[in-house]
Amino acid sequence: MNPYLVFVLVVLLGHYLLECMVSLLNLRALDPRLPREFAGVYDEEQYAKSQKYTRVTTRFGLLQNSVLTALTLGFILFGGFNLLDLLVRSPGFGPVVTGLLFIGSLLLMTMVIGLPFSIYSTFVIEERFGFNTTTVKTLILDLLKTLLLASILGAPLLGFILWFFERTGPYAWVYCWGAVVCFILVVQFLAPVVIMPLFNKFEPLEDGELKDAITEYAKQQHFTIQGIYTMDGSKRSTRANAFFTGFGRFRRIVFFDTLIEKMETEELVAILAHEMGHFKKKHILKMLCASVLQTGLMFYILSLFLMNSALFAAFQMEHVSVYASLLFFGFLYSPISTILSVFFNKVSRKNEYEADAYVVDTTSQSESLIAGLKKLSVSNLSNLTPHPLNVFLNYSHPPVMERIKALRQYAQTSKDTRDSCHKI
Repeated sequence: MNPYLVFVLVVLLGHYLLECMVSLLNLRALDPRLPREFAGVYDEEQYAKSQKYTRVTTRFGLLQNSVLTALTLGFILFGGFNLLDLLVRSPGFGPVVTGLLFIGSLLLMTMVIGLPFSIYSTFVIEERFGFNTTTVKTLILDLLKTLLLASILGAPLLGFILWFFERTGPYAWVYCWGAVVCFILVVQFLAPVVIMPLFNKFEPLEDGELKDAITEYAKQQHFTIQGIYTMDGSKRSTRANAFFTGFGRFRRIVFFDTLIEKMETEELVAILAHEMGHFKKKHILKMLCASVLQTGLMFYILSLFLMNSALFAAFQMEHVSVYASLLFFGFLYSPISTILSVFFNKVSRKNEYEADAYVVDTTSQSESLIAGLKKLSVSNLSNLTPHPLNVFLNYSHPPVMERIKALRQYAQTSKDTRDSCHKI
């Protein structure tokens, strides 16, 4: 049997079995006893609802993963990639256009297959647990806008990548790397002013206590912001969130309208301070640089497998092409991607602790942040007892119980240090 085919099958099945094992362990880790930390915040009925939500979404995820894995294996083993390749080659377009048709068709197929799962998740599961506010019209418009953005932004980038690999020789991977990095940077600037407003409405925060408190805190920290905005997150869900977007003097603070409804001013300022901590600690810049290096590594390894006839034989392809090489390489790169994802998640969790510590250092309002985290956990029906392996593999944020414990310890250490200094 073709060694590449064996490797791809082992990776697909191994990844599927790992996800199943982690999901089952996560279900077994659910504890019906309400943690003492959340007494008075979660009532027994709401806590039981949160565990039911975890069970329902986990089992639904297992079903979705099983179906998609089975379809992927069937498509590989029954020569689906070759049939599609022959179809897109039949009009006789050049390699770049043919490549765009090939990859675009696969992406469209993936979207169509995933659409029923998305619809069920949104209009059945999320509706059942009181999260969904998305209308059918909003869902359809979101899909159309996503396809439009993919055509306007994604297709030209993919076309450039295909052209570079077709025409620029052994250093094509370097040019592709540069093109993707430039694309990422441009999108970072376009997102808050062009892309995000396509999906949500952004309005300046109204004058009042919250805006005054945020503005005062930003001045204290010498942090320049272009504006403070609210976003109509309630258009799609009752979930709450806040984030920074943009760079330099174009930075914006964005609060979901659902977050403002649920939080006190002190809690919102503490959440803002946490997000600001990511900027002050240069977490976003460091993660961006790491992502750029990861992209370079990916393109370099891709260049080693480009136009590999044995790899194409594994997928029963009659023709060798650059565009199919990009796709098949994704299967080979999957284990590396998983390892890097675990590493990035570990770094991200560390960054979250540092951003929490920044709140203590600059506001001394650790309890306000803790109160905000608790409210978010309750309103989002978060799992308070995730399995450690699930956290290790999939969590970009530490579990809320661990964050609260670390916050209290750091706040106490900071207080003891200040008290010692005063005595001296």
